[in-house]
Amino acid sequence: MVKISVQEEDFDAGREMAEVRARNPKVGAVASFIGVVRDVNEGAGVATMTLEHYPGMTEKALKAIVDEAAGRWEVLDCTVIHRVGRLEPTDQIVLVAVASGHRGDAFAACEFIMDYLKTRAPFWKKEETPQGARWVEAKDSDDASAGRWK
Repeated sequence: MVKISVQEEDFDAGREMAEVRARNPKVGAVASFIGVVRDVNEGAGVATMTLEHYPGMTEKALKAIVDEAAGRWEVLDCTVIHRVGRLEPTDQIVLVAVASGHRGDAFAACEFIMDYLKTRAPFWKKEETPQGARWVEAKDSDDASAGRWK
């Protein structure tokens, strides 16, 4: 089973990972990643971050990323939750939880999904800083991380 959710509400990471683990008795490993809003980015203080997305297209892109991971590694179950709207430092942004029979597949698939999410999913971030609002640009380091999976 794959759970994809783009939502404004916060999520309970522990509950989500327990559900991923419990849905299939063949699960031997669950690897996860939680992204959090930082209070500093590129040397500037961040008061808030607003995330926007393209409804429908975003969920489709996330599902395609998970499907690609499942084609490369044993993925028995997966949950991807990405928040949108106004967030503050320490708020959770994203959860990726991947269940597999073995840790190697779970770790690799989780990292792959996160790397591709950063570069292929249609999200836009705007930060409020003391210098004013600014859109967060794509980073070369994110492209490099995703490029290693080709």
